[in-house]
Amino acid sequence: MFGKDAWLAGCRRRAGNLNVTAGSEFATFKPASGVSSMFNLSSRKIFLLIACACVLLMGYAFFAQYVLHYEPCMLCMVQRVFVCAVGLVALIAVLHGPGRVGTRVYGLLAALMAVGGAYIAGRHVYLQHLPPEQLEGCAPSFEYALDNYGALQFLKTIFIRDQDCGVIDWTFLGQSMPAWVFLCFVVLFVASLWAGFRRA
Repeated sequence: MFGKDAWLAGCRRRAGNLNVTAGSEFATFKPASGVSSMFNLSSRKIFLLIACACVLLMGYAFFAQYVLHYEPCMLCMVQRVFVCAVGLVALIAVLHGPGRVGTRVYGLLAALMAVGGAYIAGRHVYLQHLPPEQLEGCAPSFEYALDNYGALQFLKTIFIRDQDCGVIDWTFLGQSMPAWVFLCFVVLFVASLWAGFRRA
């Protein structure tokens, strides 16, 4: 038994930030608390992270528009609306602090907003890969359509194969901005479902 105790003591010294439990014939190792805590965030904290991510996305969108002078097209503006919608739902969830059912409702709503944004971003990427002759012309600006069109006509403008939406004037690591926004919406979708349906 002395040899076994000495072996366990040595394991404890070498394990560092691993926890060793000698409750049986075999030592049981538990992962470090810092690693496991990353996956044990409360739903409220996850919603807060989602809201902060949306603020950062919108911050860069305004930076690109007003500092870098990239003028957003119709689909860019619609994507912004969906980013704001996801962030708003997440922020309300943080402030409300609902129970299990309410948390699931908020998670589902945020996920649906992310799906809508991913669809628009995906369509934007699709238009950017069309040959110029397949683009239909110019759509009105987001502000003009919002002020002068009814709901149905406004929605129709979103699906115009706008020439402006087919232009790639910004890239990072070989991917256009809508492609990165699409990826962000996928991450927001997964995070929203994680926040809403995670096990307590």
